[in-house]
Amino acid sequence: MIAVGRIGRVFGNEGGVMVTLYANFPDDFQTKEPLFVVIDKLAVPLFCTSLERRGQAGAVIHFDDIDTVRRAEEYLVGRELLIEEGEDDDDEFYMEDLIGFTVIIGKRRGEISDFYDNPGNPLFEIVLDGKECLIPAAEEFIAGIDFDKQTIKFILPEGLLEL
Repeated sequence: MIAVGRIGRVFGNEGGVMVTLYANFPDDFQTKEPLFVVIDKLAVPLFCTSLERRGQAGAVIHFDDIDTVRRAEEYLVGRELLIEEGEDDDDEFYMEDLIGFTVIIGKRRGEISDFYDNPGNPLFEIVLDGKECLIPAAEEFIAGIDFDKQTIKFILPEGLLEL
């Protein structure tokens, strides 16, 4: 769990609270995800009814089951808000990470030997049938990437690759 904010005071008469958000509060936070507070050494999940940002580092939050000023003061005020640490996003990688991967183009096999990050036209340098060639690093040409087997399958338009 990581701390993402501190509850400062009650806001309104229905149990809402003013929160100071830390810089690591996720910009893409969804209210269906729980926030947590530690009560008696236990992480208690709280689901947001609403979260309204106030500037860069502030928010007014209403939680399910916290519907009175007394409950908000007793259970929330002064506590840090926590979220579960997300797993590293396995879908993110750099094109340079593919250097050394086996290339499969039809029945031919080769290897990515380099990546050129040209603005507007990034290119893979591949060695195929003993010859070096360049192919665009474009999503529409990549049929699949297997990170476990370190292979990348391309489907290229006819005539793009002539050896």
